[in-house]
Amino acid sequence: MPAIKSLDELTRIREDALQKKQMKATSGNVQVILAMGTCGIAVGARDTLKSILNYIESEDVGGVTVTQTGCIGRCEQEPILEVVVGDQPKVVYGKVNARVAEKIMKQHVQHGQPVKENVIHI
Repeated sequence: MPAIKSLDELTRIREDALQKKQMKATSGNVQVILAMGTCGIAVGARDTLKSILNYIESEDVGGVTVTQTGCIGRCEQEPILEVVVGDQPKVVYGKVNARVAEKIMKQHVQHGQPVKENVIHI
């Protein structure tokens, strides 16, 4: 990251960050975060990611941001998927294969109902 050279530049960066944070907290915006650490990849996180992206494309789902993160530290639950809908609490799902990912996208992301059998933390 280049050095910040002025107070105006720092203010602009701060405003951009606050705007992004507000966008994430706006009702209707959804964040889907998939753990893509070594353990997750080893047990199929790539297939889970493909399933999520295919679902978004095929169902023309808008307002969803899909991101990847590293290890979350619960290797026995991999692949792990976190879903944040607007300003609601984050829901963490475990053992999310491609089929379960599609179910989460339909039931939770589109209809607001968490998939209880795969929830490991709310």
